Amino acid sequence: MRLAVVLPCYNEEEVLEETARRLLKLFAELIEKKKIVDDSKIYFVDDGSRDRTWEIIEKLAGEHPRVCGIKLSRNRGHQNALLAGLLNAEGDALVSLDVDLQDDINVMEKMLDKHLEGCEIVYGVRKHRDTDTKFKRFTAQGFYKLMRMGGVDIIYNHPDYRLMSRRAIEHLREFREVNLFIRGIVPLIGFKSSKVYYDRAERYAGRSKYPLKKLLAFAWNGITSFSILPLRLITVLGFVTSVFTFFMICWILAVKFFTGKAVPGWASTVLPIYFLGGIQILSIGVIGEYLGKIYEESKARPRFIIEKMTGSLEGDGTP
Repeated sequence: MRLAVVLPCYNEEEVLEETARRLLKLFAELIEKKKIVDDSKIYFVDDGSRDRTWEIIEKLAGEHPRVCGIKLSRNRGHQNALLAGLLNAEGDALVSLDVDLQDDINVMEKMLDKHLEGCEIVYGVRKHRDTDTKFKRFTAQGFYKLMRMGGVDIIYNHPDYRLMSRRAIEHLREFREVNLFIRGIVPLIGFKSSKVYYDRAERYAGRSKYPLKKLLAFAWNGITSFSILPLRLITVLGFVTSVFTFFMICWILAVKFFTGKAVPGWASTVLPIYFLGGIQILSIGVIGEYLGKIYEESKARPRFIIEKMTGSLEGDGTP
């Protein structure tokens, strides 16, 4: 089959050449085993990098006919860059992969075998999270559990490392939302799927482009894009608040009439103001988040704009 590997890049000048070297070596092995054809490609998607990322991609594309480059006009985020590559790459099967070499590229052969057995989507799943800090492990596992509680069909411990058939990619094209969370979208496509498990390595070079702030934003976007659980929690919170307030009133009345120790006007005025005020602000914030997403979706702005391409690619792509 004709394979395409899509790698979003943002300020990755330190790892690009090593990543290309390893993937080209893997391609040569797969071609020798007759798993893929000679016309298979590697697509680096530059997500508005500020370093020499695009310069290196152009250099690699000039030296190796299997390397192609896609340059976005500005930084649009990992998910949009990934989608730009998937919708513009040519191949019978497409593998999405992070460029930092943490995901084991050698399991790609197992993905191809699963695809040949009839699976249209093959998920790469981490065996464990031993390379993560305790905090990151706790928050990541909590995120997956929270998403499942909200009714989202998400693959546990699955990063954006997966194989998708050409048919699956064409159906992915039909999802038009602006607030992208591809890990939640792909399972909605359906079709026969499978998993391959691997050990995740340390980052080859450079620093992670997902600090805590971005990780939290990514998680929040995933939850609010695919689940109305926060809105339901507001309803539950309102009910609990009402019950709590009722018992508080009973307690205040009991203190006033049976002990005579109540400070006149304090409890009945201050406590409800602070308590209910906090609940109202929280509720308005969550509702505002959903309204903001509706606002962004209604404008239907393009999710990415391609500035230029290199290698065998031509055209402006499909946003």
